[in-house]
Amino acid sequence: MASRDRLLTFHPWIVTGMSAGMGLSLIAVFGVIWFRLSPSDRASFDWFQRITLLAFFGAVLWILYRMSTLRVTAYPDRLRVRNVFRSYTLKWSEVTALRFRPGDAWLQLFDAEDNRIGILAVQASEGTRATRAAKELAAVAREHGAGARPTPER
Repeated sequence: MASRDRLLTFHPWIVTGMSAGMGLSLIAVFGVIWFRLSPSDRASFDWFQRITLLAFFGAVLWILYRMSTLRVTAYPDRLRVRNVFRSYTLKWSEVTALRFRPGDAWLQLFDAEDNRIGILAVQASEGTRATRAAKELAAVAREHGAGARPTPER
């Protein structure tokens, strides 16, 4: 679907900045450490240890990448939520409620099966920007038929 079909997209600035900064810092620190080691010290790492370090380093960078690309996008026919470990695509008819109460860490979505999905892109740490995004997303959801049931109290 073309980007012009998007009704609303929200990216968190704080989490994106922090995770991008952490990723670049990790690359710089580990790069400097590795190249500052003497050739004999580098040679003391066997292949299994090198592969283990690269796998761990890659996993950390992948998580930071996913954290820096959190977003929620509303389309005319669906909602797309990109979280750290999983992405969701829900038709508007499957969205029954959106909740962002004071004290909530992030916006919560309730689907037709009463599952609660955290929308990590809309975080309380973003302050009024997140509150405004939650209200705009709720308005878009209501326009497209979501929210047929009251917000669960749990």
